[in-house]
Amino acid sequence: MKKILALFVITIFISLSFVFWNIVSSGYDRQNKIILTIKKIIPSHLARSIKKTIFFIPDLKEKNRVLELQVKKFEQGLNGELFKENTLLTSKKKRFEIKEFFLPFPRLDLRLGWAATENSRRAHYLEIIKDKVLVISGLGQTIYFDKKNINSKILNQKEILNNIKKFLELKNYQLIGIRDLFYDDGYVYISLQHKDINGYTINIYRAEYNLENLEFKPFFITNEYWRNYNVFSGGRLESFKDNKILFSIGFSKNYSAPQNKNSFLGKIISIDKTNREYELISYGHRNPQGLLYLKDKNIIVNTEHGPFGGDEINLNFINDKSREKNFGWPIASLGKPYPGEADIFEEKNWLTKTHEENGFLSPLRSFSPAIGISEIVFLKNKFYVSSLRAGSIYILDMSKNFKKINSEERLFFKEQRIRDIEYDPELELFLAIFSYTPSIAVIKQLD
Repeated sequence: MKKILALFVITIFISLSFVFWNIVSSGYDRQNKIILTIKKIIPSHLARSIKKTIFFIPDLKEKNRVLELQVKKFEQGLNGELFKENTLLTSKKKRFEIKEFFLPFPRLDLRLGWAATENSRRAHYLEIIKDKVLVISGLGQTIYFDKKNINSKILNQKEILNNIKKFLELKNYQLIGIRDLFYDDGYVYISLQHKDINGYTINIYRAEYNLENLEFKPFFITNEYWRNYNVFSGGRLESFKDNKILFSIGFSKNYSAPQNKNSFLGKIISIDKTNREYELISYGHRNPQGLLYLKDKNIIVNTEHGPFGGDEINLNFINDKSREKNFGWPIASLGKPYPGEADIFEEKNWLTKTHEENGFLSPLRSFSPAIGISEIVFLKNKFYVSSLRAGSIYILDMSKNFKKINSEERLFFKEQRIRDIEYDPELELFLAIFSYTPSIAVIKQLD
């Protein structure tokens, strides 16, 4: 009897140890409901302590693995070498082939914390321009490679000179980070967040497309500042109708701004490419991280980070003039306030009524727990939604009128965060930015 009891205790201990290791290691599925429930029970400081003591050997092995990969990335320079190939299944068993190529940029370092200024400069973006792929680092380094090279073992990346560092130094600006890369009609656009004597701000710059040198000049200056650094700046750029582009701007922890039409914060605006005049498109946004315009349907789609939970996909049916294009933040959300900001919402009686009860537009889809939602692509009546925290692409099959989601599946990439994603119709595949390595991921559906 004692042997059976001892065996039972050992089995329980091993099982719990496995669960603990999944919790404290970096590779677990952050959307797994069982692990999320256990994490609520185990304090974060205890999890870190377990990682440093009981699991110090596997933790060291994991750190060595990451270090070896970083050394290999550094040594290969601009080659853009293929270093990983595998096949993944979605939650509905569809097969995708995945290939990863090195990028010569700094990797995301979660030891610094998700809100660290340094990690703000480690967010990288890509744009497919005809037969080339242009990539920019969070620090402003620009490279490109021939699109066809994804079929070989080396991308053969080439650096493009640019004047980003020069104009920042000239103005005595501190770079906080590039927020998006966008190409339209012969011009390369970037959104850039900087700090100066007035505080923090975000603006748009553009340069004539040139693979030798990109000379960026101011295109749209918001002249709106906020006092303290935070990650809620938005910054996505997208093509729009009538010779215009779209620009999303986060609320930057200014809680009164999203409902104030005289502020750019918490808004999506359109900007005329010729005269640079702007128009308010929608407001009541928190932190729009994905932006898409469906020309044939005249719909603007945006994804945005919610508070504690409540990441959203929002649809703006432009032809519908019956309602204000107000998406509710900070008055309504399906998420909850983060610790430390609950008093703000209680004082204002916010988050006590639904979007509809307040007369706001409701999200098409809300994710809780939050997935760290990022860029969105539309293809064959499906939305492909990338994510940071969840390390996944969510595939949403839409109804014809876009009023509901017919079905949803998930493609999960262990140990990755997807910052940006584009679809290439010529090669019929996706290109994405994986943040941890960082790397260019080539993602192709096999069936």
